[in-house]
This record gives sequence, structure tokens and C-alpha cells, in this order.
Amino acid sequence: MKKTIGILAAVTSATALSLGATAGTLDDVRAKGHIQCGVSTGVPGFGFTDDAGNWQGFDPSVCQAVAAAVFGDTSKVKYTPTTGKTRFEALKSGEIDMLARNTTWTFSRDVDLGLTFVGVNYYDGQGFIGRKSLGISSAKELDGASVCIQTGTTTELNLADFFRINGLSYEPVPIETNEEARTNYVADRCDVYTTDASGLAATRSTFDDPDAHVVYPEIISKEPLGPLVRQGDDQWADVVRWTLNVMINAEEYGVSSANVDDLKGGSDNPEINRMLGSEGNLNEMIGLDKDWAYNIIKQVGNYGEVFERFLGANTPIGLERGLNALYTDGGLLYAPPMR
Repeated sequence: MKKTIGILAAVTSATALSLGATAGTLDDVRAKGHIQCGVSTGVPGFGFTDDAGNWQGFDPSVCQAVAAAVFGDTSKVKYTPTTGKTRFEALKSGEIDMLARNTTWTFSRDVDLGLTFVGVNYYDGQGFIGRKSLGISSAKELDGASVCIQTGTTTELNLADFFRINGLSYEPVPIETNEEARTNYVADRCDVYTTDASGLAATRSTFDDPDAHVVYPEIISKEPLGPLVRQGDDQWADVVRWTLNVMINAEEYGVSSANVDDLKGGSDNPEINRMLGSEGNLNEMIGLDKDWAYNIIKQVGNYGEVFERFLGANTPIGLERGLNALYTDGGLLYAPPMR
């Protein structure tokens, strides 16, 4: 009996040690007074620095929303630029608390790498961009082409699969960052560049003559992009997950930064009331202040506001909502209810 108890104690101790590196992230974040967020090295609209050197964009907005939820202050974020090669190790090692950059949710990343994707904030797919002067209208005409491709990403395997399936050959031109890809492509070191279609639209917007380049119609993969955290800390995963869910649900419920003050005291919609704290105790369940969701919406905005601010039709990126429209508008965007 004593031997059995000793074995159980040892197992429990070992388990606690194995989880020690990831448990308590919310407490750690509060103790240091900020969230360390991993972002890209720069993708127009999705993640970039403004003239003052501050990180802005569709993905950093998720980090800012988490800071609003935890601290009531979007400025309580510090940023670590990461490449396709460095992003996962930065998260696993504890260098960053969360990763919010164009990162695809896949089986191996979710299971084998020991990471947890908390949702999808952009439904994407891999495509190709090339010069109109090539005289082709389809990626299936790219036999023998040189292709700029980011290493350490899902795009490498997708590219190889696409060319193999279609009986085509290609010459890979490996690069590490979006800016390096843009530079090589503009310098004519590769015939085409491949990455997520959203990234192609963002890159195309920076060219001197965007109309001289065409994004081919083929979408060759599913690329559900979203924020992620380390496995083993369910509370922190819940904080990041439900921050994103609040932004999505707020758009569905018609709650925005413009009207959230009017709705905070109560409305006819119990979902809104539970989200904003005039009914129920959702904040106690997640370990945050009563105004956590209010702060997200007031300081950052709902999902639609953030999309239009950085990616929408009135920005240089000029993206339509498409798959990223709410499910009620024919898209895939959907969040669990606030109850």
C-alpha cells in the first residue's frame, strides 16, 4: 500500500513539474504588468509598425484585446517579431505568452508541437501572384517557374503537392520573411510568389504598379489562421479564446465601440447582458474583472470593426469579407454563445 502511494505521489509530482512551465500564465502576465505577444516581421494590414514604431494591424489587435480584457488597457502589450522558423520555439520556450500572426492551425502543430490554437480569426487559402507580363492566367501554367517560398511554413508542402498533382516542375527560391519575399519578387529573382491569399493582397498593395501583377484564381489549400498559446494552461487559453469570441459575438449581436456604453447597463438581449456583465457572472468563471468584455469592445472594437479598419474595402489591402463574414451573412465566422 505504501509503495502504491509512493508511486502515485511520484507520478503526481512529475506531472506537476511537466506542467509547471506553462501553468499560471495569467498570474505571470499580471505580475510583470504586460503581455508578451509574438507577431510577424511585418505584413501590410495584418501586422506592421506605424510612424511612431507602434505595432498595429489585424493580428496585433488580438493581443491588444487580450490586454484590454486582463488589464483594461490595450497598451499593456510588448511585441516580439517572429519568423516562420522562430515563432513556435518562442512560444514553447516561454519567451512570449501568446502568438498572434498569420499561423495556420494544423493537426501536427496542435498535437505534436504541444501548442493550443484558441480559434480562427481569418479563414484563408494559399495562392500565387505573378506579373501580367508572364502572359498566363492560371497557376496550372507555371511549369518550370521559379517560386519564392517562405521556409518553415505550411506553404512549402502545399506548393510541392500542387506541382506534383498537376505534373509540373518548379524551382524553389527560399526566403524567411514576407519583406524578403517581396524584395526578391520585385527584383525578378523569382517568377511568382506563393503564400496565403490575404498576404498576397497585402504585398500587392505595396507595389509601385499593383495592376502589373495578378493573383491567380487557384486556391490550393485550407489555411485557418488564428492565435495560439502553450498547451497545459487552460485558464490562459480560455482568456485568449474568449477574447476572440467576444469580438466575434459582439459583431453578431450588433455591439460596437460606438454603442457599447449605451448597452452596458442592460438590454433586451440576454446574450449581450451576460457578455457585458449586467447579468450573470461570466467574469468570475474566467477570472477577470466584470468589465473585461466591455473593455475589449470599447477599446479595440468588434471583429467587423477591426477587419474594416485594417483589411477592408476602404484600406489599401481592399479585402472583401468572403469566408470571414459572419455565418448569418454567408461566411464561416461563428463563435460559441455567451452563456
